[in-house]
Amino acid sequence: MEQTYVMVKPDGVQRGLIGEIVSRIEKRGLKITAMKMHQIDEETAREHYKEHSDKPFFEPLVEYITSSPSVSMIVEGENAITIMRSMNGATKPIEAQPGTIRGDFAIETGRNVVHASDSKETAEKEIALHFSESETTTYSRIDEVCLYE
Repeated sequence: MEQTYVMVKPDGVQRGLIGEIVSRIEKRGLKITAMKMHQIDEETAREHYKEHSDKPFFEPLVEYITSSPSVSMIVEGENAITIMRSMNGATKPIEAQPGTIRGDFAIETGRNVVHASDSKETAEKEIALHFSESETTTYSRIDEVCLYE
């Protein structure tokens, strides 16, 4: 099973879209193996977006992503990285297709509701950055667990 990192950004949390996004992930057949709401600190934000550190939007991005709580998730499943990127839609909401999260809910690039890792290497880095080792335990599929003895 492939894992990816997914974040409901502050604008998605503020607009009450957590349930809608979680529902879409689960309905697609992917499993959320870890999830937490937290306010990302500046150091973590700078590390998360460091590949953009030389771009003019870097400082406003760090300020935005640390401005209020977001929801971090580890999402697991076959081709989870590609599927989540497809579900999110284009980074620029104006280019995102209807039916994608950004196509349905985002208006501007700087406030585009969600983030998902773009590769296996990025997913591993982002999961390690946002979750402690004790938070990353992979849970068994519900149909493999006996709920009652």
